[in-house]
Amino acid sequence: MDHLGKDIPKLGFGLMRLPMIGSEVDIEQTKTMVDLFLSNGFTYFDTAYGYIDGKSEEAARTCIVDRYPRESFQLATKLPAWAVGTAEEAKKMLATSLKRTNAGYFDFYLLHSLGSGRTEVFEKFGMWDFVMEQKAKGVLKHIGFSMHDTAEGLDEVLTRHPEAEFVQLQINYRDWESETVQSRKCHEVAMKHKKPVIIMEPVKGGSLANLPQPAADILRAVNPDVSLSSWAMRYAASLEGVITVLSGMSTPEQMRDNIATMRAFSPITGEEREALERVNRALSALPSVPCTECRYCVKDCPAGIDIPGVLAAVNTVYGVPEVGVPTS
Repeated sequence: MDHLGKDIPKLGFGLMRLPMIGSEVDIEQTKTMVDLFLSNGFTYFDTAYGYIDGKSEEAARTCIVDRYPRESFQLATKLPAWAVGTAEEAKKMLATSLKRTNAGYFDFYLLHSLGSGRTEVFEKFGMWDFVMEQKAKGVLKHIGFSMHDTAEGLDEVLTRHPEAEFVQLQINYRDWESETVQSRKCHEVAMKHKKPVIIMEPVKGGSLANLPQPAADILRAVNPDVSLSSWAMRYAASLEGVITVLSGMSTPEQMRDNIATMRAFSPITGEEREALERVNRALSALPSVPCTECRYCVKDCPAGIDIPGVLAAVNTVYGVPEVGVPTS
């Protein structure tokens, strides 16, 4: 498939789970990670208007935009129109993102997290026309959207909006046949519409890098010399029509592991795919509560409960990997 972004290296740096010092981004460690990433030939950075309350976009400026030639990397961000009450407020988000990042333009611009009732907010506010206008002005190079919804919902959006150039989807080997996430079905819909895919949550919030021992032993029996997260990254990158695979890395060690995997990338083999299917069967036998630690629920919780932490504790009791740990 000859598609948009086919020449972009297949590891993308997701700036959602940056290293932190208290409530602030650890800028020096982030710079170290950015330097590792770019020096090894990778170029795609992904942030969003709301990540870390705007501090992610600000860190993108300090650690990337102010330190490297603009043409040497791609920068993506996202607009969550559903987070405000009017079209005017929603449209101002783009100006805020441009100011925070000082990027001048965005290579990839996404309407953020379509699905359920959020989809109609973008229609009501005229956001599709807005991003097309901004693309015509050169402020946005490519427009698309991210989505957590059913394949049917994805098909409806792509049918209604063929102007979307790409879609960002949650895809990983654990969710491939999930009836809630529907990774396989959503990927098939994107391919039907000839829309390339940016993959998010390939390691499912880090949980696929922290498998319980019975599942981990299956993969280590096949290859004891690679990390568990490398299996998930390669699985995602092996799919058709992939622009890049995002990883929300929090430490230089995670960065080095992903670089080692993706610089010498080789597609998943038949034997490896069968091993992953056995891992899925082993995990399905354990009770668990899925969580990717996006923390959107925490932000909206009136009691301020650390919901991902509670779910991680529940899953740990049952021997399930501690979900939500941003290891890759």
